[in-house]
Amino acid sequence: MRNDQQGITEDQWRQAKLVWDHHLMRHELRPVDVAIGLGSHDLGVATHSAELYRSGLFPTLVFSGGNSPTTANVFPRGEAVHYREHAIGLGVPAEAILLEPNAGNTGQNITLSREVLAAAGITPTSVLLVSKPYMERRSFATARKLWPDAEILCASEPLEFDDYLKSIGDEKLVLDMLVGDLQRVIEYPKLGFAIEQEVPEDVHAAYEFLVRDGFTSRLVNP
Repeated sequence: MRNDQQGITEDQWRQAKLVWDHHLMRHELRPVDVAIGLGSHDLGVATHSAELYRSGLFPTLVFSGGNSPTTANVFPRGEAVHYREHAIGLGVPAEAILLEPNAGNTGQNITLSREVLAAAGITPTSVLLVSKPYMERRSFATARKLWPDAEILCASEPLEFDDYLKSIGDEKLVLDMLVGDLQRVIEYPKLGFAIEQEVPEDVHAAYEFLVRDGFTSRLVNP
């Protein structure tokens, strides 16, 4: 039995786990031209980016992200700046990191990182997106729409759902974000922001369950 100190019920956990599993792309990683660490509230993105760099998967790493209401207090100088400092502290050479400090959403992460790479004379044909686990599918769909001529792979910290909840320390926030990201997977293709992806019936039902239960703070008006 889980210790639900923040009031997350067993049913809510089970439904959230279905959504969590769907968000993971489970790509088999191989060497790529560049990686892009997508800014967020989760410093684990920078940690895992550094691990993947040290494993030799790519020679150049871009950290992308300005600030959002979720990150302004955690990373006051911007997500990408803090990510870069963290990665350097983990042994990534400063010269291997490019900084994109302005992006405010996933589309801008992709577009502005591509511009930063072009300015550095880099035109990659294969790109690894490193993100929060539940952002893999949405970042993939966004990149495939905005960067169709590049091969896109996705990666995130290899954490189980419970372990990720513990690492963030706020179950309600994580479930809200799981729901919000799935809404974007569903709705953004209609707006031209991302490619269409199938959402299985049980995952869609889990999403609707969690919306009814009030995990709605990260929803947007479609």
